[in-house]
Amino acid sequence: MYGLGILKGLSVTWKRFWDTYIDDISWAASGRKRYRSEEGVKHRSSKNTKGIFTVQYPEEQLIAPEEFRFLPILVYDEGPDGKKEVRCTSCGICSKACPPQCIWIVRSNDPVTGKPVATPADFYIDVDICMNCGFCAEFCPFDAIKMDHDFNIATTSRSVYNLEKLLKPASYYKEIRPLNYAQEEADRKAKEAAKAAKAAAAPVTPAA
Repeated sequence: MYGLGILKGLSVTWKRFWDTYIDDISWAASGRKRYRSEEGVKHRSSKNTKGIFTVQYPEEQLIAPEEFRFLPILVYDEGPDGKKEVRCTSCGICSKACPPQCIWIVRSNDPVTGKPVATPADFYIDVDICMNCGFCAEFCPFDAIKMDHDFNIATTSRSVYNLEKLLKPASYYKEIRPLNYAQEEADRKAKEAAKAAKAAAAPVTPAA
């Protein structure tokens, strides 16, 4: 029948229109906030949403999934005295793995011996070149570099992040990637336990 397709399309629009008000009323009656709340955004981002599902950015923002990746960050552990224990050893693997070559590392040297020290003096990432691929985090053998969730970094000038701006505590990484953090901690403890068991089983050489 001529025009049946148009009527079907309009019926979908009409249903969405009324479902919006019905859903709003049901949320209001239950005392929950459908708009400008994490629960409301999560509901409208799910397959169970009815009516309007538009997120009013920037007042509302979609909840980023754990595997969402944007710019890299450098993770540090907080020591007992509050000192930042940077995981990065300035090995340079991330710089070599980076496809657009936007990572530069300045290695530290011992002021007395002049020998290299396993910590970076500075660390630079040109975020205007970074393609957010995550290769640097994937190839890092020390879990020192991870991908962040923060994408609100628009500026009117070129952005090159240094070590100070890239550093984030392990607690922040745990907050944005809880499942990955838990798995990495479990793997680390398993390796430490295996290493301790191997050392305990090694034969003791008697002193001469």
